[in-house]
Parts: sequence; structure tokens; C-alpha cells
Amino acid sequence: MSSEPARGAEPVPPPPGGVLWSLSGDIRALLMLPAALTLQVAHPAVGAGVDEHSVFRTDPWGRGERSLRSLQLWVYGGEAAAEEGRRLRALHRTIQGTDTRGRRYHALSPANYAWVHATGFPVYQHAARYLVRPLTPAQERALYREWLQVGRILGIHDRDMPQTIEEFWPYYRKVLAEEIEATAVVEDLVAVDRPVPPPDRGPLPLRLLLKVLWPVLFPPLARFRRFVTIGLMPPDAREAIGLEWTDRQERRLRRFSGVVRRVVPVLPERLRYLPYARRARAAHRGITRRPGAPARSV
Repeated sequence: MSSEPARGAEPVPPPPGGVLWSLSGDIRALLMLPAALTLQVAHPAVGAGVDEHSVFRTDPWGRGERSLRSLQLWVYGGEAAAEEGRRLRALHRTIQGTDTRGRRYHALSPANYAWVHATGFPVYQHAARYLVRPLTPAQERALYREWLQVGRILGIHDRDMPQTIEEFWPYYRKVLAEEIEATAVVEDLVAVDRPVPPPDRGPLPLRLLLKVLWPVLFPPLARFRRFVTIGLMPPDAREAIGLEWTDRQERRLRRFSGVVRRVVPVLPERLRYLPYARRARAAHRGITRRPGAPARSV
């Protein structure tokens, strides 16, 4: 049965204490996002839209900051979540053109818009096995239900997204088989030799220091970005795009992930969670959590 909001009702974010509430605000989500973004733009229409209309090459830090803020609002924004969804739809209304296969596209075409959102679920599900721990079947189902809630915030109709996990996987595999390719934007996102300007956010002394050190810092950072982007992408998606991944790299990823799994959970909350998540968690504890009630996390 569809749980799409009644006509005129605002869609609501996922529930506090849910699977997505725990995953998307954890700093480990920062390692998962590049894989999801790369899988999004491997769709010819999405890749063409980003290639032609995005500022990710000229303003990567600003675009990244805005994208992360938006994602956090979907989950932790409360009443601001629906407003953010409307803003994003308005932003995408004029994005259209011709993709790499000569087909006309529009960013808000249901198939294109739904795919951009859909990619988050398999990436979260796969990357959690490495960086957090494998989700149980019940947690996977909860994560998918919550991801559908986020989709409604973004203006995705239930008819345009598979409504169960059982329906999702055939849809996902069909898109991988028929649409996904190594677009120009994918190549940029996994390249280690494309120039990226130094960060332009943060305190001035830090920006100046990074600007001086950037020629030394960027090459290993670019290699690490490629490593986590490809490594945390589901293997079937990696294969569909044509991204190489070796057994040696897999062993390195497992060692790295083991360290992350041990270190992050013992960090203080101010370091473990992103700002929106941290504030939302504190507000939820102060208003609704009963003394002694167990926290639902993954």
C-alpha cells in the first residue's frame, strides 16, 4: 500500500532513531557519497545535465557544501525538509538538453529524477557493510521505506519509484544493464590527474596554508577519492560502468574499513556527527526521548 501523503499534505522526513537517521548524519556518510554521486552521473541523461549545467568543475567545494546541506535537510530538517524539496525541483526545472545517445532529456523527467534518488539506497546498503556493519534484512527494509519518504520530500511520486525492495532490485539491475556507462562526468570524478582548486571554505589562515600546500596534498587526496569512490560502489554498478577493481584494492579497502569501524564509534558526538545531525539528535533527546529508552541505531 502506498504511503504517499494525501493531496495538500506536506511529506515528512524519516523518523528520529531510524536507520537513515543514524547513517546519513554519521561522518562515515562522507565516504559513501562519492560512490552515490558517481553512480548517478553514470546515467547518460543525468551525466549530460551535470556536465552542461553544474559548476562542479569550477566550484567543487561550494557545490559539495550545498549538496551536503541539502541532503542533511532531507533527513534532519523537520519542516524545512519539504521547503528544500520544492527549492530543488524549482532549481532543476530549466535543466534540459541532449544526452550522449542523442536523446532529449529533462532533469525532472520521472525516470531521470527517480534514478538520481534511487542510487542512494544501494550505496548506503553496500557501504554500510564495510564502514558500519551489515544491515539486517529488517534494517534494509526500514532503510528502503525511509528512502522512499525522502523521495516524497523531493517530489518523487510513488508511481515513479519501486515501492518494495523486491521491486527495487529488478528495476536497479535493468537500469544498470540498459543505461549506465562511463560518462564524461564519471571520468572526471574518478580521475587522479584533473585539476581541482584548493578549498575556499573555512578560516582564512587555513585556506592560505592549503593553497600553499595544495600541489603536495592534492595527488594523494585524488587517489584516495578514487579509491573510496570505486571501492564503496556496489560491485554490479562498478562493473556496469567499467571501473576496474582488483583483489589487492579490495584487501586494502577491508583494512581501511576495519580501522574506520573501530575508531568512529568511540569519537565524541561533536566529531562523529555532521552539524545538522548533531543538532537534530540533541533536540530529539531533549524533547521526546524518554529516560532509559534505548537508542535505535545501526
